[in-house]
Amino acid sequence: MIVAGGQSPGMLDAVVSSALRNTVLAAAVLAYPVSWVRRAGRGLPEALGASQRRLLPTVTGSPHFRDGKFHNTLPTPTLKPANARDGLLRQWHEQRHNGQPGGPVPLVAPEFPAEAGELAVTWFGHASALLEIDGRRVLVDPVWGERVSPSPTLGPTRLHPAPVALETLPPVDVVVISHDHYDHLDLPTIRVLLRESTAPFVVPVGIGEHLRTWHVPEHRIIELDWDGSATVGDLTLTCTEARHFSGRFFARDTTLWASWVIAGPEHKVFFGGDTGYTPAFAGVGARFGPFDLTLLPVGAYNEAWQAIHMNPEEAVRAHGDLGGRVMLPIHWATFNLAFHRWAEPVQRACTAAENSGVRLVVPLPGQRIDVLSPPELADWWSAVGSQADRPVEAADRSTPVTSPE
Repeated sequence: MIVAGGQSPGMLDAVVSSALRNTVLAAAVLAYPVSWVRRAGRGLPEALGASQRRLLPTVTGSPHFRDGKFHNTLPTPTLKPANARDGLLRQWHEQRHNGQPGGPVPLVAPEFPAEAGELAVTWFGHASALLEIDGRRVLVDPVWGERVSPSPTLGPTRLHPAPVALETLPPVDVVVISHDHYDHLDLPTIRVLLRESTAPFVVPVGIGEHLRTWHVPEHRIIELDWDGSATVGDLTLTCTEARHFSGRFFARDTTLWASWVIAGPEHKVFFGGDTGYTPAFAGVGARFGPFDLTLLPVGAYNEAWQAIHMNPEEAVRAHGDLGGRVMLPIHWATFNLAFHRWAEPVQRACTAAENSGVRLVVPLPGQRIDVLSPPELADWWSAVGSQADRPVEAADRSTPVTSPE
């Protein structure tokens, strides 16, 4: 049978089916960006934290806040002029994979004593660590989230899993935050700590407003400006100067950034958080040092933002300015945030430390170090290497081990 138009029913069915498929395909193509944007934006407003309007009443009283934002003591550009940005675009295209490890990152399943030690540190990767100081525990810049971004689908992901579940940590006495960037202030982690812990959060000015937005109760928030101090138990925590910036979206420098002095009755630790080199370290060392342990950032450096991130040699210099005894390099290994090779920060730090006579400890993620009796330095990172030096097929990103190699 022939229908109107000279087409058989089978031909008509084929035409209709083809048209329907094309329509469905077109709709799917058009809908994909919409669904992707929805996924990328899921939870975005809450992850951003407090708005500028909400922050203003808290931050305007700081002497470091003027013209609508916080300022470093030294003039501190975050990027060089436009031609440098052009270079950064080329660098991103050509070198963005350099920061990937060349193989699985080995992890240690930490074993914590029932009681906190005199002076010990467990490094979890990047800037996250658990300090034991004179029988107290201090958790610094805890980030257990999979992605350091306000979006669940965009932004840098972990290069290795967290070596231990956050819920299984021993009770901590205080949580210290250096600034509000996503690789240092992580909403999923805050949610767990809010549920599983009663410890107060000691933070720079303005970050308390982020915490209030996330329903952290007022009695658990202690906000300090540079040179301000607070006592938690028999620990004294002093907010000290850093050279950096802040911001969780387009607005920058809306909250303060800081380094921290954490002092017990017998021992002192300096936590650098994230910072460029500054002569202020020498002043901190003169006022509060010497320090039994310093945790100083050595990674994510680049010529274009040298004022806000130290390179490894500057970190070793800062350790000397502070009067440090043992140095633990942080801010490397866990997130790909720059263009240098994965192992380069710790390799350069080791060379600089040897040249300066500095005692360095470089634990595997999850390894607990007794700072009063530190182990000999053992190179575990060279075996991992960098993807740029040794391309490998996709594989598991970590290999848990029970003890350091």
